[in-house]
Amino acid sequence: MSVRLRPMRLADLDAVLRLEEELFAPDTWTRAMYRDELARTDTRHYLVAVDTDGEAVVGYAGLIAYADEAHVATIGVAGARQGEGIGARLLDALLAEADRRSPVVLLEVRADNPLAQGLYRRRGFTEIGRRPRYYQPSGTDAVVMRREVRR
Repeated sequence: MSVRLRPMRLADLDAVLRLEEELFAPDTWTRAMYRDELARTDTRHYLVAVDTDGEAVVGYAGLIAYADEAHVATIGVAGARQGEGIGARLLDALLAEADRRSPVVLLEVRADNPLAQGLYRRRGFTEIGRRPRYYQPSGTDAVVMRREVRR
């Protein structure tokens, strides 16, 4: 099955929140957090990956971008669809947007997620630090990573 990327809409939030629960519980974002992010169209860029066979949301990602730096805010792919390159496509789309807006991209990734860290390294990110107990309420540490923009 193939997917296409498109901008995230408020109508996608039920599906996105189901994926949040599957992937990141207990450290999930809330509906209010996503609504707030989607309302900030000047500095936010949120996408969903939808299955072309049924239009189901199978992944999502978000970027916060200012003139001086951008942040990968979130990225997730349904467990059943991981390993198909969907996360890489979402990340590449965010990085293309970041390259247009900011000189550097930062992100935090769970210290217990080596697969995601590997994806980020393959896209030019390097570890610059750690944030102890960053993810709440689980208390999981975050690895802070940085990538210089490619112009």
